[in-house]
Amino acid sequence: MKRSLSHTVWECKYHIVWVPKKRRKIIFGKLRQELRTILKRLCEYKGVEVVEGTMCIDHIHVCLAIPPKYSVSTIVGYLKGKSAMILFEKYSRLKKNFRGHSFWARGYYVSTVGLDEAKIRKYIKNQEINESVEDKYDSELSDPF
Repeated sequence: MKRSLSHTVWECKYHIVWVPKKRRKIIFGKLRQELRTILKRLCEYKGVEVVEGTMCIDHIHVCLAIPPKYSVSTIVGYLKGKSAMILFEKYSRLKKNFRGHSFWARGYYVSTVGLDEAKIRKYIKNQEINESVEDKYDSELSDPF
């Protein structure tokens, strides 16, 4: 679906993946629900649409429609930076586990979606199915919150 700004018609969708520092398996339970809410709210503030998304225990997959007035790196930096600040504020115990107050690893993966959107969306949904199977076996992990 094409969108428009005052002088622009656009359709810019990106598949983005990023991980917690040291690829820690920490995104589960209350933190997963909280992070989902935080990221949705941050995207709304910038006018970015979350087309599809899933959170695995050690990484996040999202398909975002980003307006052309923002660069992808600006939005990813914003999402990672603000979400880390909010998480550290809410869960001060996390600061002990992440040196330098960095929740997310430095880099990220991004690709344009283009005409393969259905394929990317299916891939992201399948990640969630695979994750639920792994969750059953990771029941020994205790909730850090």
